[in-house]
Amino acid sequence: MSLIQRLSVLGMAAMAIGLVASHDYGEALTKSIFFYEGQRSGKLPPTQRITWRKDSALRDGFEIGVDLVGGYYDAGDNVKFTFPMAFSITMLAWSVLEFGQSLGTDLQHSLKAIQWGTDYLLKATSIPGFVFAQVGDPYGDHNCWERPEDMDTPRTPYAVSKEFPGSEVSAEIAAALAASSMVFRPINRGYSARLLKRARMVFEFADKYRGSYNDSLGPWACPFYCDYSGYQDELVWGAAWLLRATKAPFYRNYVLVNIQNLDKSSSFAEFGWDTKHAGINLIKSQTPEPFITNADKFVCSVLPESPTVSVSYSPGGLLIKPGGSNLQHATALSFLLLVYSRPLSKDSRVIHCGNVVATPARLIQVARSQVDYILGSNPLNMSYMVGYGKKFPERIHHRGSSLPSITQHSQHIDCTGGATYFYTNNPNPNLLTGAVVGGPDIKDSYADSRADFAHSEPTTYINAPLVGLLAYFKSH
Repeated sequence: MSLIQRLSVLGMAAMAIGLVASHDYGEALTKSIFFYEGQRSGKLPPTQRITWRKDSALRDGFEIGVDLVGGYYDAGDNVKFTFPMAFSITMLAWSVLEFGQSLGTDLQHSLKAIQWGTDYLLKATSIPGFVFAQVGDPYGDHNCWERPEDMDTPRTPYAVSKEFPGSEVSAEIAAALAASSMVFRPINRGYSARLLKRARMVFEFADKYRGSYNDSLGPWACPFYCDYSGYQDELVWGAAWLLRATKAPFYRNYVLVNIQNLDKSSSFAEFGWDTKHAGINLIKSQTPEPFITNADKFVCSVLPESPTVSVSYSPGGLLIKPGGSNLQHATALSFLLLVYSRPLSKDSRVIHCGNVVATPARLIQVARSQVDYILGSNPLNMSYMVGYGKKFPERIHHRGSSLPSITQHSQHIDCTGGATYFYTNNPNPNLLTGAVVGGPDIKDSYADSRADFAHSEPTTYINAPLVGLLAYFKSH
């Protein structure tokens, strides 16, 4: 990126900063958590607020005698992928741990969102020697356009085991349970202890029986949630969260030894459901090297004015990385910038990216520019959060949202019966309030088309770090 291009991006970011007064972060926060109720699988509680959603997948796991009812659908389909689900819970828990004091009345809803996930993760790890990594045949599901309440595609459970390991999914579950145990410790010590005990057990399983679920479950997990970065990062990530939850020397030593096994060729700006490198460096950034140096390199790889920036920015200032669902990168990397600004401020430290000096305030500014872009400070003046602002996506790639609700249409809609609703140009009949879609392309354009799933599909892991960001900016 040339200096002129960087200055252009900075100018757009500055414009976005000037528009912050127009954003109601509190409203966006409430809606970003509200979204998770629309992704629930299983028996819905009487307190369910997204009322067009009804009970679904009530017999998951029953064919093999295991209760796998509950959890979340990851995106706009009706499959339960445990790997991204667990990461979403880890990030929701981290959001609460970092910014819980700013959540206000949304704290209780955040806790419910986390527990809906952890209750399922406990079920998915309830049989020693097995971890359930997925429920639902993804090909059967993706070939149909059905409401979750109508599902008649195979609900096949897929598990990793000692003979067919899946260290990445198991270690991510351990991270989610460990992080969540800290969230619930002041509120429900019994539940917190149960989560932490299971986190230790699942981590031991992940470490002892090493291997990628690509090799055992690849035909079903791939290409949807293939692990492209290997499982070593999840093992270190899981150990880092267990260290934070327990302070046990075993996990400290584990992290320091196994950090050497991580792929050195990976970019410092890699963080998401697949790759944990930047996240590891951030949660360990107050400990000895190499974590502080790596955390600083992360910042220099993200700031648009840095000479070593490794991400792209659209003309409107949106952080861009290759692949679909780009806003997952904007929210996750912005969350890390915001988190890292706190110890930097505490230590009165700045980061040197070549001849560029990055202050804690600059990290916050960049994170805020990404949040503001998502909420509408962009060339299209469009919010990418459903139900927020005057203009937002109306044709999101989401089965439940795009098909009439059970209340409106009580008759069963079969696999091909939903095609009419998929192809119509009409807006989705059910508002999935708070859902953040994949977002615009590198030219800041957005088609608002169900078929364009790479840009129009919401996911649980786009919203999870956004919860923490919005909580912070609501009170700052």
